[in-house]
Amino acid sequence: MILPDRNIAPDRALLTISGLIFDRLSEPMTVSRLWDEIREFHQGRPISYVWFLLAVDLLFVLNLVWFDQDGLLRRYVQLEAA
Repeated sequence: MILPDRNIAPDRALLTISGLIFDRLSEPMTVSRLWDEIREFHQGRPISYVWFLLAVDLLFVLNLVWFDQDGLLRRYVQLEAA
């Protein structure tokens, strides 16, 4: 499910979709706007909203995204140690 296997194509794996979502988060945005962008990108072979949310959940588990005080989804920016 997270990685591709014989039942899940590489473009449908959660890790791939999470990467696409992370890439689209170049600026903070709402979940609904992000969903619209991902849905537009996958027009030829749409993914379900549940699959999209699982991919976002994976980004949370990996500590790569967070919600700010305005409710916008943001990339987690790790500062380099000096």
